[in-house]
Amino acid sequence: MRFTTAIIGALLCIITNVTAQQRPNILYIMSDDHDADAISAYNTGLIATPNIDRLAKEGMRFSKAFVGNAICGPSRATLITGQHSHKNGVRTNRDAMDPARENIAKTLQQAGYQTALIGKWHLHQYPSGFNYWKILPGQGQYITPRFIHMNGDSVNYKGYATDVITDEALSWLRNRDQSKPFLLLLHHKAPHRYFLAPIKYIDQYRNKKFPEPSTLYASKEGRGKAWLLQTMSILPDMKLSSDLKVDPKYLEDIPALKPDSAEAAYYKAIMNRIPEPDRTRIKQLYAYRGEIIQRERPTGNKLLAYKYQWYLQDYMATVASIDENIGRVLDYLDSANLTKNTMTLYTSDQGFYLGENGWFDKRFMYDVSMQTPLLVRWPGHIKPGTVSNALVQNIDFAPTMIQATGTTIPTYMQGTSFLPVLTGAKKKLDRPYLYYHFYEYKADHTVLQHLGIRGNRYKLIYFYTVNEWEFYDLEKDPQEQHNLINVKQYLPTIERMKLDLVQVRKNYGDTEPVGQVTPAAP
Repeated sequence: MRFTTAIIGALLCIITNVTAQQRPNILYIMSDDHDADAISAYNTGLIATPNIDRLAKEGMRFSKAFVGNAICGPSRATLITGQHSHKNGVRTNRDAMDPARENIAKTLQQAGYQTALIGKWHLHQYPSGFNYWKILPGQGQYITPRFIHMNGDSVNYKGYATDVITDEALSWLRNRDQSKPFLLLLHHKAPHRYFLAPIKYIDQYRNKKFPEPSTLYASKEGRGKAWLLQTMSILPDMKLSSDLKVDPKYLEDIPALKPDSAEAAYYKAIMNRIPEPDRTRIKQLYAYRGEIIQRERPTGNKLLAYKYQWYLQDYMATVASIDENIGRVLDYLDSANLTKNTMTLYTSDQGFYLGENGWFDKRFMYDVSMQTPLLVRWPGHIKPGTVSNALVQNIDFAPTMIQATGTTIPTYMQGTSFLPVLTGAKKKLDRPYLYYHFYEYKADHTVLQHLGIRGNRYKLIYFYTVNEWEFYDLEKDPQEQHNLINVKQYLPTIERMKLDLVQVRKNYGDTEPVGQVTPAAP
């Protein structure tokens, strides 16, 4: 009897392990505000990211991947639900994710997957559907980050956030139940503002000179109200002390640049989190910025040029740390013999302005922030080194991962699986437009609420609280500098797209009123 039971147990173990090996693992890595141009697989002119580039060389790079609401919390809610913001209930960063709502973790958990989430969550309520989670509260801190554990404990971890998040992910991978396939959502805090990198990368990038975007000094003249009202411009809105680590002592005698008490306090709080001797050394590395301000007292475009360089230096230094840690994860997959049977995705919650239009931040439906990097590797299924121009969106991420596991895609998901694009069975999805809706006004950066649709060539945007329309020919004007809404030759296309916008909204169930005028109005 014991012998028979042992044989049956061994056979069940073998069957379970074979099943686990046949069903792919899913490793989804998402950074925060990582613009595609800050990945050398997309743009070699700003930074080298050899580890992230591995995923492009060994898999597929998407050149037209976009989000439906370019802001942290809503983008994360869309990832796990496969739904636009109006459906999943997370329209702004102030909205909480309902734990009772269905999501990708619950779906795959029910299908026999072991599920885990480590890093940034930013959806207020505790995660649901995960066998294991360890999350940052809110945005989290770069230095000595605090994590909330599944039992509710809140614990500070020594070290730099990107390193610590990676450490925790690798620890979970090593100690997981190896009889089951896994879904791991690895969510980094970096390179979110306020940018702070490890000292080695601050030192490496502090003297680097970055090319200026052609629109860095773009004028507001002739722009719509959304351009005029926004507060995400580098020159007036990016602060020298809190954003760019200029010691307030260098600014005290310059009235136009003297930090207010809140900014000075934030600088002090950032620096106080850095342990010695790094704190003193980092202050020394940043001292040259204050010396330049003291000596030259720049204003206008000259000050903007300095701020842009310092912003890019800090941003890219945090990206360098991301790339280093992605390398650690990919090396572990290799050493643990997991690479072949793991679909690995790398993306961001949205794009990020790196000086285009003189801006930082995101939120707008313009391509810089609406676009997100997307690299997918799955050996044996995706041809290495391929590039896809298919229009895909973050509502599609969950359906794609679910279909890759052989699990039925839930009917509540609004996205479309792009698995056929990954495998080469199709070149594009059967969907003419992507839908976008941004809701969060006044909270941060004063970006007006707006919605719209994006096709392969044309984009229509409606800023509904001020009844202003914008229309762009992306083929002729990829930087979206010329609003063609009143140009006669485009009027038939514009009118058709206004009607299409109404239909797209209806198809997605976004039926809430949008200001005084319906999108169908001329």
